[in-house]
Amino acid sequence: MAKRLFDLLVASVLLVLLAPAGLVVALCIKRDSPGPVFFRQERVGRHGRLFRIHKFRTMVAEPAAGGPLLTVGADPRITPLGYWLRRHRVDELPQLIDVIQGHMSLVGPRPEVPRYVALYPAALRERVLSVRPGITDPVSLAHADESERLARAEDPEREYVQVILPAKLQGAAAYAERATLWTDIGVLLRSLRVLLAP
Repeated sequence: MAKRLFDLLVASVLLVLLAPAGLVVALCIKRDSPGPVFFRQERVGRHGRLFRIHKFRTMVAEPAAGGPLLTVGADPRITPLGYWLRRHRVDELPQLIDVIQGHMSLVGPRPEVPRYVALYPAALRERVLSVRPGITDPVSLAHADESERLARAEDPEREYVQVILPAKLQGAAAYAERATLWTDIGVLLRSLRVLLAP
């Protein structure tokens, strides 16, 4: 209950404070490339419930038609502005809407697409999906170079499924078992440093 109240309070305050900056980002996205401001995609949430995540669009419109689910290195689908938004995690800020709607938390395992959740081992699946997915978490901070690692792999899809995903699942399960409000605050502070990095 305390975590949910904290999520609602912080997400609501941030949405109000960041609204002017969000408007600027939205205008820049519209000027940078044709297409909608937001990217929405089906993800798997708590207890396996599906929801549509909000992000600022960082790729050309309808990118799914022209490439894989994974983003690998200097992906040609990423727009010029999109590189900056991704680097500083600004594209994730609209997920504050998902937090207020109850689909996500500020901190929790990053939500995956159904295709990859189907590959979760049963025991880990139950543990990872026992909590709301988050905008940030210790695993995503530790795997900040994931796109570059995939770019170096001979087969990015296999590298993700066989190497990166299992490691991320172990970390997500550990978070789900041991997380507290105080550890979440620590993760948020670490994430803020990434957001503000030059």
